[in-house]
Amino acid sequence: MRETTDFLVLGSGIAGLTLALRAAEDGDVTIVTKRGRADANTTWAQGGISAVLDPTDSFEAHTADTLTAGAGLCKRDIVELCVREGPDRIADLVALGTRFTRAVDAEGNSHFELGREGGHNARRVVHAGDITGREVERALLEAAEAHPRIRFLEQHMAVDLITLSKFGGPDVCVGAYVLDTQRAVVITMLARQTVLATGGAGKVYLYTSNPDVATGDGIAMAYRAGAEIANMEFYQFHPTVLYHPQAKSFLISEALRGEGGVLRLEDGTAFMKKHHPMADLAPRDVVSRAIDYEMKRTGEDCVWLDMTHHTADFLRQRFPNIHAECLRYGVDMTERPIPVVPAAHFCCGGVTTDAWGRTSIPGLWAVGEVSCTGLHGANRLASNSLLEGLVFGRRAAEHLHAEAGHEPWPEVPDWDIGKAAPSDEAVVVTQNWDELRRLMWNYVGIVRSNRRLQRAARRIALLQEEIREYYWNHLVTLDMLELRNIATVAELIVASALCRKESRGLHYTLDHQETEAALARDSVVKRGVGAHLR
Repeated sequence: MRETTDFLVLGSGIAGLTLALRAAEDGDVTIVTKRGRADANTTWAQGGISAVLDPTDSFEAHTADTLTAGAGLCKRDIVELCVREGPDRIADLVALGTRFTRAVDAEGNSHFELGREGGHNARRVVHAGDITGREVERALLEAAEAHPRIRFLEQHMAVDLITLSKFGGPDVCVGAYVLDTQRAVVITMLARQTVLATGGAGKVYLYTSNPDVATGDGIAMAYRAGAEIANMEFYQFHPTVLYHPQAKSFLISEALRGEGGVLRLEDGTAFMKKHHPMADLAPRDVVSRAIDYEMKRTGEDCVWLDMTHHTADFLRQRFPNIHAECLRYGVDMTERPIPVVPAAHFCCGGVTTDAWGRTSIPGLWAVGEVSCTGLHGANRLASNSLLEGLVFGRRAAEHLHAEAGHEPWPEVPDWDIGKAAPSDEAVVVTQNWDELRRLMWNYVGIVRSNRRLQRAARRIALLQEEIREYYWNHLVTLDMLELRNIATVAELIVASALCRKESRGLHYTLDHQETEAALARDSVVKRGVGAHLR
């Protein structure tokens, strides 16, 4: 089965939808999403979008905070363009009908209610209560659904990118093989330009704030196609996820600490001041390591985020979703602290791109968390993620049409199942899925060592053998493809971590605890070329 489209967008979060709305002015857009169209990391984002919207703030200050958090690896030109384009992209969202929270000043003038989060030295986070991502996704989806040139393919998952070099042609991407998960049919989807907007890979770790769709599909497919991947060792762990046996890694937004929340031990001791001058508003890498250290030092299962200095009315109004979710699990944040632990949250590395979203493979673009633009460096500043999706989704869309071309569709073979048969051993997928995520959490987590990383590399290599054998012997399924992808991402994280002989940002290793100025370089890896610093 074969289909064609001008622009193929893999993913339906903020980056993919922003790009699609602009690209649809120049051609037909097909958006592939492996579950429902609203099942994206974006929907789960709580805190907001950072942008300079207060007259007392400045582009220079936002840039400085981003560079500080990035620990020497941000690309200044990328940071500056992203910061400067941020306010216009917020205006675009408002024009689409996004309902951000507003406040009224003493003169009766309405303005954005701006929050402050860790690493920021000003209030610059525009938000919609504590469900910002859900509101942004709603507005973008409504606009995309109303556009006559945008089509959604739900319950469809990309298997692999189609590059002509596989068939003796030039190294150019011309689409993707896409699995219709409901009919179990693989479609040959040809496109003038192909865009990865697949989000992150939090499910590579046992504990994550991410939804189940975050399996690193775009990064894995790009790597298999021969694209360059960068800085995969920098995986951000959010410091505060609700600790409860029935809660599935519910995120407790950084905005709570922005409103004065204090992290405490079980005995009530506040501990962040001894770890960083900004105390509870320190960058995420610092706070996560501090919590990890204190939990190991005391033997406690969690730490406690105290918001009880605020009135109950303020907490219910400012954080209605978090307040309600905590109550579901018997935690009343208006009366006692919230039990929290760190969890995998955001991939600061990804598919290398330029300032317009181009990857190292012609015809292939990457926007949002799947990409590595140079904005985040070694550690992402809070609420810069949705900003990145907006800015680079728009930037890439402005160049797609000019590079699309109108040559005849290339001759490529349809998906060949060969001798693959339906599986009668799905337990292999379940077993490898569980083992892989647990070993990544135990060996490649917040604090690492050479021995742990080497142990992880050996285990991942064995799992990869089993996964490859299973993949070629059986018909593809969504579960199989997601396992295959998180295994590839795990391999890339470990290889990148092993090549960095220092601690920097989110990568902290007991064997190289200092940051080395001479190593302020990106780690890069390609198929056939081992991970190295460049």
